[in-house]
Amino acid sequence: MKTPYQNIYNVLRLNRFLVLAVVIGAVSVCIASVLMVIKLHKESVNNAFVVNSDGSVIPLKMVQQRENLEVEVLSHLELFHTYFYHIDASNYEKNLEKALWLGNSAVDALYRQKKADGVYNRLLQYSLVQKVLKVESKIEIQNEPYGFETTVIFEINRGSIIDIYELTTSGNIIHVDRNFPNNTHGLLITNFFENKLKKLENYEDREE
Repeated sequence: MKTPYQNIYNVLRLNRFLVLAVVIGAVSVCIASVLMVIKLHKESVNNAFVVNSDGSVIPLKMVQQRENLEVEVLSHLELFHTYFYHIDASNYEKNLEKALWLGNSAVDALYRQKKADGVYNRLLQYSLVQKVLKVESKIEIQNEPYGFETTVIFEINRGSIIDIYELTTSGNIIHVDRNFPNNTHGLLITNFFENKLKKLENYEDREE
């Protein structure tokens, strides 16, 4: 013979079973959600910008960002030195504006010093053409900021006279947000210095 107390016991046991099932289901959903977030994070880490062999940047999925770091740093340095030193009366304002996007206040200070010294006025006055012939950089990318030393070979065309110079620069590079199209590599030159400038004789012979 069943009593009301037996019915209450059965109801409580059923309720306990339902609560336990709901708790287990909720915990399972939470674990699955955490695993999904971890998976999505790992996949997002592997999505960045691919660097072509010519140094250009394309927003695509990459295999290993670290492998492309050296290419990006070298391309950034070549781009900056080309903009900053490959100038003439017709392009110097445009090129220098592009160069200033690639460096911090140290680059801006050097630009202002050159301007105060009349470098760009002489460029206009005498119609000088300063052309970069070669850019070679040595970089250290084990730890950020990345150190570099760059050698720039450039010529100054004075019409009937062409002089060739070798300039050595140094500094550091840090990561910043990418800015298309002003700073596509997302790198910034800091602590920039012009270390040594010398005139080269018989540069063509040295190249051979």
